Amino acid sequence: MSTSGAAAAASRLPLAERWARIRLAVFDVDGVLTDGSLQLSGSGRRTAGSVATEAKPFHVLDGHGIKQLARAGIEVAWISGRECAAVRERARELGVERLHQGVADKLPLLCSIVAELGLSTTAPFAQVLCMGDDLADLPLMRNCAIAVTVPHAPAPVKLAADLVLRAPGGRGAVREACDRLLHGCGRHDLL
Repeated sequence: MSTSGAAAAASRLPLAERWARIRLAVFDVDGVLTDGSLQLSGSGRRTAGSVATEAKPFHVLDGHGIKQLARAGIEVAWISGRECAAVRERARELGVERLHQGVADKLPLLCSIVAELGLSTTAPFAQVLCMGDDLADLPLMRNCAIAVTVPHAPAPVKLAADLVLRAPGGRGAVREACDRLLHGCGRHDLL
């Protein structure tokens, strides 16, 4: 399935029109929903099979933004290259059912989510906003109607983005993106 033509057609529309069409918001986790730092702690006694516990700080304002998208009827998906129990717990708290962790190639997964949701078959990504912060997110960002990133993203990611937010990842960037999306789709009652 080729999505580059669909993305090109969608990107020719004015940004204001693209906001109004979004039905799915896809977020990377590390560097977007978190500040990108990894906090590892040992399990006490060191053995060959010991496992480190990973903690991730999430911002409460970002969580509120995610909940507001759900109230507006916008589907939410989190796609991460890493696997972490803390992410699973935060997704559960926020009611995010489409959590996918340990995903090396994110684009095929997004294709299946779009198909599962029955989004536009003539332009599969014309109804999708993607927010990422690193090179692994570029295939998604380049094929979605709206690509959003954070200020600390590397130059190629910023160049692919329609919007570079002011707030950093894990510090309100997701809330900023959610608020812009709610404004863009006319759901001012949820702001």
